[in-house]
Formats: sequence, C-alpha cells, structure tokens
Amino acid sequence: MAKPDESIDPRILESARKEFLSKPFDQVSLREICAQANVTTGAFYKRYKNKEELFDAVVAPTLALVAKYSDQRESISYDRLSAKELQLIWELTPDTQREIIDMLYDNHDGFRLLLCHAEGTRHANFIHDFVNDVTARSYRFIEEAHRRGIIDDVIDEEELHMLLTAYWSTMFEPIVHGLPREKAIQHSNIVAKLFDWTAVLGF
Repeated sequence: MAKPDESIDPRILESARKEFLSKPFDQVSLREICAQANVTTGAFYKRYKNKEELFDAVVAPTLALVAKYSDQRESISYDRLSAKELQLIWELTPDTQREIIDMLYDNHDGFRLLLCHAEGTRHANFIHDFVNDVTARSYRFIEEAHRRGIIDDVIDEEELHMLLTAYWSTMFEPIVHGLPREKAIQHSNIVAKLFDWTAVLGF
C-alpha cells in the first residue's frame, strides 16, 4: 500500500498563502492554488471543504498566537499584584512596544492576511473581534484595581473599547502600510507617547 504524500498539505498551504496575499479573497482561485501547489483539485477537496476553510487553515497559527497573547495577560493573578505592579502593566515602554511589534512582524503574513485580505471570510472584522476580547479581559483588571481602591473611577466599557480600538489599529498600521520592522518600532515608540493609559485609567 502506497504511503500518503505528506508534502501535499504544506504545498497547498504555501500556495494558498501566496495567492491570498496577492489579491482580494473573492478573486482567489482554488484552481490556481492547486496548480501552483502541483496538486489536483480532488486532493484539495479531500482536505478542505472550500476556499474559506483553506483561509482559516492559513491564518490558524496567527490566530493561535493572538489567543496565546490574550491568555497570558488573563493568567496574571491581579489580586496578588501590588498597586505599583498593576500600574506597570499599563505603562507603555519601548520594551513592551517592541514585544508587540516583534509578535506582529515575526508573523507578518498571517497578520497581513487578517488585516488586509480577510474581507469575505469570517475574519473580516478581525480588529473589532480582537478588541472586543481585549476589552473584556482589560475590564476585569480595571474592576479589580477599583475594588482595591487603586483607582477612583471605572472607565466606561464602551469608552475603553473605542480607545483600545484606536490603540490597536495604530499598532497594526505598519503591517497595513508595508513598513519595515525598524520603522514600525519607531512608530510604536511614538504611539507609546500618545497613549498614556495610566492617566486614562487614573493610576
């Protein structure tokens, strides 16, 4: 019995990545993806139902990274942190900004797909969905800070969502505009000066 060709999946995904990056989602041809991957459409349909499921597979590693980033922040035991440690979480420094830029640029193509080529897929509202999650997680942190008397007032959740949308949209812009990593780092340092979260939240 012949062994299955284990090179087919990587070839399909690599071909799909290039095609999805090169044009809008609705203009991408599965036939062209298969041709570039040197596989038959039959081999493709044994693995994926349609073009959207293939897009999901291509961006899956990036989405897993985003989930890991959010989970790491969620795993922090806020109730065990000192007031100063709680404040430091929201201070934007060159190091914290660099971590975000490195995350984006180490996974450049995945974020580029989600930000610029996801129209027509279930990821079309990637920024909005991501910020919704970040807002919910951040709000629990803010409520804990208020409960402990570290901040006097709790920012309105809708207001927080709008501000976080502005912050993350600005951080994603270098990917959207095709800037090199070094320019993105410079940009992120300016963003850090623009968004003084400790002042906004009342630390």
